[in-house]
Amino acid sequence: MPSPHSPNFMPTTTWNRHHVLSLADFTAAEYNTVLQTAASFQEVLSRRTKKVPTLQGQVVANLFFESSTRTRSSFELAAKRLSADTLNFAAATSSMTKGETILDTAKTYLAMGTDIMVVRHREAGVPNAIAAEMDRLGVKVSVLNAGDGQHEHPSQALLDLFTITTLIDPASPRLELLKGKKIAIVGDILHSRVARSNIWSLIASGAEVHLAAPPTLLPKLFAEYILEEVGVKNQQFIISSSPTPDCPLPTPQLFLHWQLEPALQNADFVMTLRLQKERMTAHLLPSLREYHQLFGITRTKLQLCKPNVKVLHPGPVNRGVEISSELMDDPEFSLIQSQVTSGVAVRMALLYLIGSSKV
Repeated sequence: MPSPHSPNFMPTTTWNRHHVLSLADFTAAEYNTVLQTAASFQEVLSRRTKKVPTLQGQVVANLFFESSTRTRSSFELAAKRLSADTLNFAAATSSMTKGETILDTAKTYLAMGTDIMVVRHREAGVPNAIAAEMDRLGVKVSVLNAGDGQHEHPSQALLDLFTITTLIDPASPRLELLKGKKIAIVGDILHSRVARSNIWSLIASGAEVHLAAPPTLLPKLFAEYILEEVGVKNQQFIISSSPTPDCPLPTPQLFLHWQLEPALQNADFVMTLRLQKERMTAHLLPSLREYHQLFGITRTKLQLCKPNVKVLHPGPVNRGVEISSELMDDPEFSLIQSQVTSGVAVRMALLYLIGSSKV
């Protein structure tokens, strides 16, 4: 693939997606296009001059109706690395405090000449609503979902995918590298938009996905809901609360566990999720100490996994709850800082792909 700083830089696969709102309908070709494009931008980011002119003249508006550090900063830096002009929205200091609606806010940024809107909101469906309004108006404004409620967080799952596949093959990250790999997702799965997006990408890769959490954070019907939403028909899955599930199923596979041990057994990667106390409407856990005892990831518990297991966390991290501080800072196991670095390259790729589709 030509380098992104070249005027002839284009992804190897044609990109036709105008918005990035969900990974539920992403194709293998689209995943690989994002991974290959991000790899090229990763190479650019390693240079002394990290800026390229690929989106020069375009305006990227970061409409974050919900607090964020990593995602917002990552998108802003990605846009600037692509030479785009950026506009940043903060709900607390906006006209929304005076009664302005979300769609009116989006139209205000449209009137300023925005080309791409990066939208984050605590309610599911807001990015989709803004995208639908832009389409209704017949304008060429793209919307990128930066996290909406308990729905999805596409760019986080894509950067997780990029982090893992570049670890396996730095020169050529691609979806098929995860086929047959066992990946455990542990934590507050019920409230996690990150978990949902990761499930779509990992199922698409052919990985064996094991979800582990207390029953209050992983209801029995979760698998049925997930598979119906993604449109997987007649797909087998297994729900197990025993430490030794022994029913092999054809990939893609989705396993549910209410104990940690079977999820970690021979796992290649462990994704641990933050307990989202701000989204919990009831007392779903006896105590954080008990949660850490049963589901917190530590070096000792990782002994159940493959010897070269790696640990991921989307952040922010509740140290000593989802993961021990010692493990979080251990470069032998932790990919958490790599995820942050990967995020800029992946978000550059997404902005570039949907930005270039306007030309």
